Amino acid sequence: MIAATNLQQSSLDIPTLAVVAVCLAALLGIFLLFAWLQQRSVRALAWWGSAYLIGASSIALWGAPSLPYHLPAEMPEALAFVACGMIWNGVRLFHDRQLMPLSTLAGAAVWLLLCQLPALPEGSNGRVMLGVLVVAAYTFVIAFELRRERRKSLRSRTATIVVPSLHAAIFLTPLVMKAVLPDESPGGWLTLFVFETIIYAVGAAFIVLLMVKDHSVHVYRNAANTDHLTGLLNRRAFMESALLLSKHQGELGEPLTLLMFDLDHFKSVNDRFGHTVGDDVLRVFAKVASTSMRASDIIGRLGGEEFAAIVPEPMEVAGRIAERLRLGFEAAGVTVGKHAIGATVSIGAATSYEPVMDIDALIIRADSALYSAKHAGRNRLHAADDEPASGECAAPIAAARGSKSASHGWLPQRKSAAPQAKPAGSMVNG
Repeated sequence: MIAATNLQQSSLDIPTLAVVAVCLAALLGIFLLFAWLQQRSVRALAWWGSAYLIGASSIALWGAPSLPYHLPAEMPEALAFVACGMIWNGVRLFHDRQLMPLSTLAGAAVWLLLCQLPALPEGSNGRVMLGVLVVAAYTFVIAFELRRERRKSLRSRTATIVVPSLHAAIFLTPLVMKAVLPDESPGGWLTLFVFETIIYAVGAAFIVLLMVKDHSVHVYRNAANTDHLTGLLNRRAFMESALLLSKHQGELGEPLTLLMFDLDHFKSVNDRFGHTVGDDVLRVFAKVASTSMRASDIIGRLGGEEFAAIVPEPMEVAGRIAERLRLGFEAAGVTVGKHAIGATVSIGAATSYEPVMDIDALIIRADSALYSAKHAGRNRLHAADDEPASGECAAPIAAARGSKSASHGWLPQRKSAAPQAKPAGSMVNG
């Protein structure tokens, strides 16, 4: 009698838990869709919300004792694979990558097609293995998409591990349990499946919302620190970052080089072709600068056609970086759009071997060198005079820099030829 009572309670509890799991997954799907309506720019929320609803339908079909209409036995698994594909595409969309709509149905299509083979009858180990492989493939690509994300916040790193793990666990459980547990006692695996469904639904939704919040913070931070036209740092953000880097280099006792860039004859480009083409030229320079400089370098737009970069290196290394950028822009600026522009850039450089507490003095020296590059014929790099240095090491450093500079086709600015320095942040037009 006790055994019969336990079995009756089990038969009542499992359907109830299944209904709770289906309702919870559906409710969270609706919640994600509602979140998408509030943040239309995050279209991935719509994909994830829809995946939750499809997943809830799959669970309902799995747990339903009977249906008033006939469905293929493979349909619940097929719906689960569609949900997997939608989650994957949602991750791609969230990270601004191209959607692959056909891949959403690929797993389900493979499942439905191969399940028609006589070698994969219903309930066979081969069919279980096929389901495992399909889910494993989706789990791998979801983890890969998350791993490709460059933002390395704690929430993103957590999502990289937790979301695919939960995703794999919830969709693999029914398939694996059918293989390892006897068919005459389905209550154990079904109970475990229902509980995992609840854990997955809540946990994955929580992680997804954390990712969306992380993304929103990143977007707003970038909007505040980024020049809207070029995508580089704006003046305020560059000055703050440059000062932090200069203090860091000073603590290490390492040199620091500031580069000032001014596009040659930029006013005439605007006069001849219009400001729209001028904006395109600025974007081309920003793109070349981003690809020419290293991750440790900081570059920003100070205003107009004037840019600046801070390089945690001595003059000889910074000079090679600047020359690479100058030559790259000279090649890219020959034609911009359909217009023959022939755009070039002049560069001034100044290095400090002493701790820099105020970046303005370094800007003045680099700006003076830029002024000399303009008057020497443009499309070239000029290095500022050596800063006043103390200690016996100043002369060897200057000699080494001079020999390196000569070998790369550019020379430090000489005091006898140096014009009066412009005020920091001033513009050089023409």
